[in-house]
Amino acid sequence: MDSRWLEDFLALIDTGGFSRAAEKRMISQPTFSRRIRSLEEWVGATLVDRSTHTMRLTPAGQRFRSVAEATLRRLELGREEARAVAKASSETLRFASTHVLSLTFFPAWLRRLESDEPSTVTVELTADHMVACEQLMVDGSAQFLLCHHHEAATTRLVSDFRSIQLGEDTLLPVMSPHLAESATLETAPKLAFAPESGMGRILTAAWSAKGMPAPSHPIFTSHLASVLTAMAKDHRGVAWTALSLVEDDLASGRLVRAGNEEHDIPIEIRLWRPKARQAPAAEQLWSKILKRKSE
Repeated sequence: MDSRWLEDFLALIDTGGFSRAAEKRMISQPTFSRRIRSLEEWVGATLVDRSTHTMRLTPAGQRFRSVAEATLRRLELGREEARAVAKASSETLRFASTHVLSLTFFPAWLRRLESDEPSTVTVELTADHMVACEQLMVDGSAQFLLCHHHEAATTRLVSDFRSIQLGEDTLLPVMSPHLAESATLETAPKLAFAPESGMGRILTAAWSAKGMPAPSHPIFTSHLASVLTAMAKDHRGVAWTALSLVEDDLASGRLVRAGNEEHDIPIEIRLWRPKARQAPAAEQLWSKILKRKSE
């Protein structure tokens, strides 16, 4: 069924005749008549009484009139809603971010980006573990991914994606001062990252590159560095975490280093995006980021 047939049918009712309706629809009368016939064949009933000189609807045509009007109205509303959604989508920046960077890096970084030119688009941020964030990018549900990166660690975002370094961070082992009185990095209970954690992936790869085994038999695991850090502050063990997350804790003495700087693992803060062209708002943001990077 062609929606134009419904428009033709309503034009026929509105004008009261085939010739005037064909003129209004800017088609020939034979073409117009064929389309009304096609509509009647699709409905399975005669809609127009052709036995009189005056255009008159059959009872079936009277009943179908309201259906045609409602259908075209719903189609128009659906089209407008779809356009509104498409417009909103094109004017929304969709970020995925690992939990730590969503707290420690993203807010200030976004504020700096908007400092010279306030943004008029909506920013949508999804914070999750690395595996989930990568999936959002692969599925096309996010335009950008903010995460930690280490050259030794693998990532799903390779051939179809590109990235830019935005900053630096460090992974280091920490524990509470209370625990440090009786334990060392080697002897303290281990608080470890779950497999889906990006930091856990980086640690495993970095240790492997150095020929070091990963700590065995952890007493607690989580994909959240914030949770492992909280457990460390509660004297539960030694946790590897991001310096950006524990800088204040180290300065205040709530946490201490569990090793020396030789145990530190330098990491990058990177922003990933698809290589394919994205919505205008996303491309404008990327251009602004590249420009700031080159300054």
